[in-house]
Amino acid sequence: MRLLSPRLLAGTVAGTLLVAASAAAQDRSDWPENFTVGTASQGGTYFVYGSGWANLIADELGLSGGGEVTGGPNQNLALVHTGDIALGLTTMGPAAEALAGESPLAPGVPLDNVCALFPMYETPFSITTLADSDIESIADIPDGASIGFGPAASTSDTYFPAILEELGVEFDRRNGGWNDLGGQLQDGLIDVIAFAAGIPIPAVSQLEVQTDINIVEFTEEEQAKVLEAFPVSPFMIPASTYQTLEADARAVSMWNFTIAGCDLPEDFVYEITKLSLENNDKMMDIHRSAATSIPENFQYNTVLPFHPGAVRWYEENGYEIPDDLKL
Repeated sequence: MRLLSPRLLAGTVAGTLLVAASAAAQDRSDWPENFTVGTASQGGTYFVYGSGWANLIADELGLSGGGEVTGGPNQNLALVHTGDIALGLTTMGPAAEALAGESPLAPGVPLDNVCALFPMYETPFSITTLADSDIESIADIPDGASIGFGPAASTSDTYFPAILEELGVEFDRRNGGWNDLGGQLQDGLIDVIAFAAGIPIPAVSQLEVQTDINIVEFTEEEQAKVLEAFPVSPFMIPASTYQTLEADARAVSMWNFTIAGCDLPEDFVYEITKLSLENNDKMMDIHRSAATSIPENFQYNTVLPFHPGAVRWYEENGYEIPDDLKL
């Protein structure tokens, strides 16, 4: 058997590494030079989760990128579809409407250049008031109460008004970022905030440090009525989520997924999916709601096709994506 000299062996290894490095560089030749993740308003979970996720991608993959404040799920779907942003966060209800051409931002236009990557968390629909408001239940909300529903066209603004109307509440509708609405509630300018955001919601956590609040839960009857009328699931907000809660609070929820333009390079999206789903500890360092950002929960997307790069990661790791959710 012919043995290589140490010098020749070193040269061979160096050559192999050089080829591998060149191949790796070549693999990135069609990657975007930078990227943006569409989030939502400051003070909400989307902003914290999305900005942190963008920083993780940028740091770990050696790219330039970051989070961007947006109007939330509906706007993120539209911006990803048009290619104005590469990545975003959305909720399954708005995603189904967008794919069907029923987005409030683009009526009649199917937003079909949007693909799913991985599950984030469930978004509970919850209600917060000041403790001295005497509003301790949905039935206590007086007719004409001013209710903040978050940014216009957000998941909360899209679904929560209809949910409260279904439950017989008459209200004056207000919009704004979660931090801004929290300030308005504290100053007595609005009566209620109807949140749809991952928990713990930063704006609620900040409010309960500064003043006494009520977190209003749905009754069993109210929850059942909403489950029948809307694309939501039953949910319990754990008492440990907020200092204010003394027991788990009944709510309803909707699943969130990260999304990407379907025309993004497969290798690029594969690496993002791999990074995100194989490092849940780092994802939870961003926001503890990422405890459910695990591959097993891919099943809660029954609407959007998965990006081919994401499909590749799932199937390499033993998860079978249904054929009707592949491009």
